[in-house]
Amino acid sequence: MSNMRQEAINHINSRPADVRDYGNKKITEIFASNVFSGKVVREYLSDAAFKSLSHSIKNGSKIDRAMADQIASGLKAWAMDRGVTHFTHWFQPLTGTTAEKHDSFFTLKSDGSALELFDADALIQQEPDASSFPNGGIRATFEARGYTAWDPSSHPFIMETAHGKTLCIPTIFISYSGESLDTKTPLLRSVDALNKAAIDVCHYFDKNVTKVTATLGWEQEYFVIDEALANARPDISMTGRTLFGHAPAKGQQLEDHYFGSIPERVFAFMQDYEQESYKLGIPLRTRHNEVAPGQFECAPIFEECNIAVDHNILLMDVMARVAKRHKLAVLFHEKPFAGVNGSGKHNNWSLATDTGVNLLAPGKTPRTNLMFLTFFVNTIKAVHDHADLLRGAIASSTNDHRLGANEAPPAIISIFIGDYLTKVLNEVESRVTGKFTEQDEALLKLDIHKNIPELIMDNTDRNRTSPFAFTGNKFEFRAVGSSANCAQSMTVLNTIMAQTLITFKSDVDALVKKGEKKEVAVMQILRKYISGSKKILFEGDNYSEEWAKEAKKRGLNNFKDTPRALDVFGRKEVKALFAKMGIFNETESDARHEIQLEEYIKKVQIEARMMGYIASNFILPSAIQYQNRLIQNIKGMKDIGLKPESYRSQKDIVTQMSIHINAVSDNVEKMIEERKKVNAIADTHKRAYAYCDKIKPFFDVIRYNADKLELMVDDSMWQLPKYRELLYMR
Repeated sequence: MSNMRQEAINHINSRPADVRDYGNKKITEIFASNVFSGKVVREYLSDAAFKSLSHSIKNGSKIDRAMADQIASGLKAWAMDRGVTHFTHWFQPLTGTTAEKHDSFFTLKSDGSALELFDADALIQQEPDASSFPNGGIRATFEARGYTAWDPSSHPFIMETAHGKTLCIPTIFISYSGESLDTKTPLLRSVDALNKAAIDVCHYFDKNVTKVTATLGWEQEYFVIDEALANARPDISMTGRTLFGHAPAKGQQLEDHYFGSIPERVFAFMQDYEQESYKLGIPLRTRHNEVAPGQFECAPIFEECNIAVDHNILLMDVMARVAKRHKLAVLFHEKPFAGVNGSGKHNNWSLATDTGVNLLAPGKTPRTNLMFLTFFVNTIKAVHDHADLLRGAIASSTNDHRLGANEAPPAIISIFIGDYLTKVLNEVESRVTGKFTEQDEALLKLDIHKNIPELIMDNTDRNRTSPFAFTGNKFEFRAVGSSANCAQSMTVLNTIMAQTLITFKSDVDALVKKGEKKEVAVMQILRKYISGSKKILFEGDNYSEEWAKEAKKRGLNNFKDTPRALDVFGRKEVKALFAKMGIFNETESDARHEIQLEEYIKKVQIEARMMGYIASNFILPSAIQYQNRLIQNIKGMKDIGLKPESYRSQKDIVTQMSIHINAVSDNVEKMIEERKKVNAIADTHKRAYAYCDKIKPFFDVIRYNADKLELMVDDSMWQLPKYRELLYMR
């Protein structure tokens, strides 16, 4: 077996764990050591510059130009003291990854003498090419100008590699005409919209609240395989997943990998990327084996939503780079291996006030419990009213492989809240009346906090099949894909929550103007929202066929593929919502829809090309080679005069192989011809639908027959690393 598969296996057997010496330093000693924050800022900035920066971060206000020069000077001094020679504006274009263009501090004066320079202009704004990034038609190639602008709320950091250090300044990315071309800009807009709407509602209960922050704690799932095995699989290299591969005899049936002992090489890798992450201020807290063999998870402490999103996308970059020095490959694809669990990025979302209150945690008094119920019920209503928009927010060609499988939520959006809170909402719905009564007074005194043990017990054994579950003091959006940037789903969630809270305040104020007591008005509107949103609540098995039927009766949509899920972004009412909340104007909305459809087309197109390439260059040659060996065996047996019965099995294998070989070859050719027709479709929307409905169906047929050949061909002739090797050899 003189091929890459055998070479890869030989490499694995000679690779020890890359254990590094971290000097036994405590996490607290290195945490955020490469971040321009905290005491470091006080050390390198004047009091005036520090106060200006702090005020801007807290209130989102612009920084005075004179102060910006001082901040830039202090930032440069801090970076150069740590050996930094270059800086970059670090941004998140609509590619699903991050982008950076490095400039050195070095410049020449007019007299030719050298100088290190980094001023306010370099800190605040740069001008990368906007036409070469996805823009949905916002910018033409001859209109390339775009701008990155500093986001002071996300701290600058130093990225260390084996060959140097770079000062990274988190920025937004916008076009010359002001439209957003990234994921950070709309997220910041949504955070601001939610803050304003939530403060207004908080003032019903606490006038001291001056800021409400959306918080996020993501859980990042991923697979780890040996680098040599990954390189020997062209499909993994090009698409992030295996397009072929028969299930191994042992997959995850025994559930022995989940929370098991972490393999030594992977453990060394985890320690390494955690150390790098701590230096960047990423507060990782948890690591463990996930359910599928070769699958793992890490999770941080909760942070402000914008910072958490930055940290997640930064962590993915760190993990990929660190994996290389351990001769490993990290797979963030939602479904890299068929037949075993895929990976998600569970987004744990909540709201926190500057007075120290989690708005989605029950309080200790009737007033704080009413505040909890207010935000809890408004979240349910927001998801109910905009379920299709949430589904569109997590749509991608990669997540399509995971949603609806038996390890991930279905494509039907529903909410799980547990038995106890279901009883609470039912009580509110049944006991609150149109006029203030003694029953209303008693209900206002409902002390949920006394039942916290019951609440925690109910939600600890939570419904893991639910796409959107309440888990004690937060909502867990489980349907987000592992390779996704959290920004899109969080932008949508923040936006729909802000819009719902605005409507809620308007509804309550209308009753108060009519003479209703404030608390009673709040309860009456909550009762109305509970009654109108009940169809989105589901406590049972989301995987079951019965739920799919029940959801259809309730009028809940089940968009099983990305093009249909993305149609929501073309709806007039959705565009109007984004425009009203200041998230996207119509041009930006249309551009996002166009970009996501194009991304879907390209990813499916790449998979189709790779499937044809691998079938023709790896699978069919191996199968035909082995078939020829069998034919020679049959011929030899004939030549020595053996009866046909003696080589009946060989003939049967040759016949079966011919069926599968022809099926693979014929369907690859048909797929290629069909792809030519689909590529000729000018309309992006129609082309995306065609790739989904006409090209993707070939994948299953080709794979089925190819995987049958894998079982039949001599193992020594099969060129692609098999599932048992990919999942178990580390």
